[in-house]
Amino acid sequence: QVQLVESGGGLVQPGESLRLSCATSRSTLHYSAIAWFRQAPGKEREGVSFISSHTGSTYYADSVKARFTISRDNAKNTVYLQMNSLKPEDTAVYYCAADRFFRPGIPTLAARRYEYWGQGTQVTVSS
Repeated sequence: QVQLVESGGGLVQPGESLRLSCATSRSTLHYSAIAWFRQAPGKEREGVSFISSHTGSTYYADSVKARFTISRDNAKNTVYLQMNSLKPEDTAVYYCAADRFFRPGIPTLAARRYEYWGQGTQVTVSS
């Protein structure tokens, strides 16, 4: 059974940093893509960042570009999201998602692209 477990969320002040972790029950190389999404109260789930497990190529939503960095440690079966210069609008539940297959024609940060989801970790940015 595939499991994705997020950790690292918390309450921080604007301008501070957090690092989220997504631990996978299977090797990260089992997946073609792993991504982070977020959902704020009353809003739709939003794709934040993507990483290819095999090539390491990355992609970011415009709203987080230059502030967030996604990375992977295949030896630890873990994907990270380093979040710097956090803003109140970054407040959301952050989810890790993974998919085994290459899916041409479906946008990289479309939620429907991903098979497996974690339970989420809360990030709150507030002074």
